[in-house]
Amino acid sequence: MLLTNRFYIAGTVLVLLIAAGHYVPPLFYIGVALLCVLALLTLADFVLLYHRKGMRAERIVGNRLSNGDDNDIRIRLESSYPFATKVEVIDEAPYIFQRRDISYHFPLAGRKDTTLVYRLRPTRRGVYNFGRIRVFVRTKLSLVERRYTQGEPVDVAVYPSFLRLRQYELLAISDNLTETGAKRIRRVGNQTEFEHIEEYTPDADYRAINWKASARRHQLMVNIYQDERSQRIYSIIDKGRVMQQAFQGMTLLDYSINAALALSFVAMRKMDNAGLITFNEQFDSFVPADRRSNHMQTLMETLYSQETDFGESDFSALCTGVNRHISRRSLLVVYTSFSSMSAMRRQMGYLYQLARHHCLLVVFFEDDDLRAFANPAPSDNPSAQIDNTETLYQRTIAEKFEYEKRLIVSTLKQNGIYALLTSPSRLSVAVINKYLELKARNAI
Repeated sequence: MLLTNRFYIAGTVLVLLIAAGHYVPPLFYIGVALLCVLALLTLADFVLLYHRKGMRAERIVGNRLSNGDDNDIRIRLESSYPFATKVEVIDEAPYIFQRRDISYHFPLAGRKDTTLVYRLRPTRRGVYNFGRIRVFVRTKLSLVERRYTQGEPVDVAVYPSFLRLRQYELLAISDNLTETGAKRIRRVGNQTEFEHIEEYTPDADYRAINWKASARRHQLMVNIYQDERSQRIYSIIDKGRVMQQAFQGMTLLDYSINAALALSFVAMRKMDNAGLITFNEQFDSFVPADRRSNHMQTLMETLYSQETDFGESDFSALCTGVNRHISRRSLLVVYTSFSSMSAMRRQMGYLYQLARHHCLLVVFFEDDDLRAFANPAPSDNPSAQIDNTETLYQRTIAEKFEYEKRLIVSTLKQNGIYALLTSPSRLSVAVINKYLELKARNAI
């Protein structure tokens, strides 16, 4: 049983009233009478709250949370008291969130139930522990408060972002690339998927002559093939120290993992096969490209356990692993980070080697804050444009970093390598749009 502030305030007033009876005797008898009334009301309040177990609370949370997304946590509260009560609910959220505001005060009618909803946004993968639910109940008298401890502690795993997959699926369904100027160009192949039979022409491949059809038509007929529609899409994630850089609480590795999961989901909806490769100082995880019904779960479980280290990523090991495991031409989406031209040049030979046999897309990151600092918005106050020498030097250095990022993109394109420079917050959508663009152009 907990005594409320109202009880202590009333008790203090009555004690002072009784003490004043030393000087004014009638006040003593009034104070004693009111003290008896307070005791009776407190006893009645106690009986009303404790004569039954009148409150039940339950936390409704999935067995996994989505990393980087707002996840709904629900608390269902049921009252079996026949009268209205005042309720305070406190949920013990995982300590990593450092949330001290998950506390709700509200009135609840008798024999009613309600559902409270709050949101948590995890920024790390792993296991998060929820504690108990504390419910404090008062009657309208508010002299006594009863505490209920509800709900069992539960561990919930935080997986790569899966809540937005349906949203990204809409991009694949709409496939609207008119704003990018991309046009669908159909290429005719000769070693992949059969399309139709047509009359032989001098420029046709004589090895594709269909002799049975020729015998039926009494003229030469040839098989026409087209590029196989089901392509192989591999997300390649760098797990070196460069991917430990954080934006808005999440590392570049986590942004890349979320984007790789979203790209795989969309690619499988587009009837392509999605695979996964991770590497750091050595060739690490490899999931062959597939589109079976349980393949997304395999990718998610593999991505869940990925962590960065402090070593230098070995792109030569990546090339060796790709050559050993991937024999057919595929789209390789490499998530990495280049801070300067010299960092990119050290890996240029390995990237060029990958691009010789595959369609290679290199994805790296730009800093929104750095770009905003290098290119400040114009101000209406001319005096605000006057910077001191230190700020001018800082802005010049920031502009140099921004220029090098754009120069890296240009250099990669000159070597036949597709490049995508984007901020972490827009990574998933940017990668999916680039994939749809390459697919529409039959570049894969």
